Amino acid sequence: MPTDYYALLGVSPRASDEEIKRAYRRMARELHPDSTGGDAEAEARFKEVTRAYEVLRDPERRARYDRFGPEGVDAPAGGPGDIFGSGLGDLFDAFFGGSQAGSRRRGGPARGDDAELVLELSFRDAVFGTTRQLEIDTLVSCEACGASGARAGTTPTSCPECQGTGELRRVRQSILGQVVTAVPCPRCGGQGEVVSSPCPECRGAGRRPEHRSFGVDIPAGVDHGSTLRLSGRGPAGPRGGPPGDLYAHLSVTPDERFVRHGDELHAELHVSVAQAALGATLGFETMDGTESLTVAAGTQTGHVMRLRGKGVPHVRGRGRGDLEVTVVVDTPTGLTKSQDELLRKLAAERGEEVAAPEDTFLSRIRSAFG
Repeated sequence: MPTDYYALLGVSPRASDEEIKRAYRRMARELHPDSTGGDAEAEARFKEVTRAYEVLRDPERRARYDRFGPEGVDAPAGGPGDIFGSGLGDLFDAFFGGSQAGSRRRGGPARGDDAELVLELSFRDAVFGTTRQLEIDTLVSCEACGASGARAGTTPTSCPECQGTGELRRVRQSILGQVVTAVPCPRCGGQGEVVSSPCPECRGAGRRPEHRSFGVDIPAGVDHGSTLRLSGRGPAGPRGGPPGDLYAHLSVTPDERFVRHGDELHAELHVSVAQAALGATLGFETMDGTESLTVAAGTQTGHVMRLRGKGVPHVRGRGRGDLEVTVVVDTPTGLTKSQDELLRKLAAERGEEVAAPEDTFLSRIRSAFG
């Protein structure tokens, strides 16, 4: 995996959290397996981009990455080489090789990877919330071996490479003297244990693939591009490690009548010239049902009527936004002869200039050859 997480996302090291989020969402849509038809190269890059985003979106992990690089991202507080972040015992060991070195395992079962999917929602479900059933293929703890990875009747043994600590210590010289850094043990992968007789069900991984189905509550007010974090719904970690999280990226289908801006909805009310001039009370279908709207006499195109509390629920609070209805006055077309005469009479009484009526003979010829 490339080590430059900023380059992976195509952002500057000074990029804001929002810029990083936008860059990730754009790349995730392009590289997601659902979009690439299962292309292996795109899937691998998708995982790299997701890893980069998971690190850079977390202020603490981003700070460790900026200071120590990828090796320091998942290290204990203080990062690799930061002897002051490990307690007095490790500080003593680092400089004097005290008896506590290697006495305790700091690795342990690794956490499972995070997983992602795209969840499509209708406009109405996004506004009012819903419950959806998700179907995913994931990794679950192996029941046959109790997630240990070892065949029944056997147990994992302490790793001879790291003596069960899950890490290897390296000493380097600095201007302050000797500094000890710790890296995961390559033989046991930081587990501190090795499996000599693997479980036949999971082949020593302590987890196996399984198709799972579960319900998810979608809160009211979510929007297109939002992401739901489902804690602990991701793949199980190897050999009893805790599961990762599942991230559901929401894709909301646009509505034919309503346009959303934040928690406000916008729509149009089309009225005739007569209704706009004389006034009318009309039924208008909102997301909640039919509302009676009064169009005052003389209403012009562009007039806005605001319906309080008929917009989108506030996803992080109580109440709802508003619905703004813009009046559009429709000019009549395809007039009959009598309708044409009525409008000309109205124009004459108001002293308004209009185009002269078409010559009757020419009109007949045009109609004959039209």
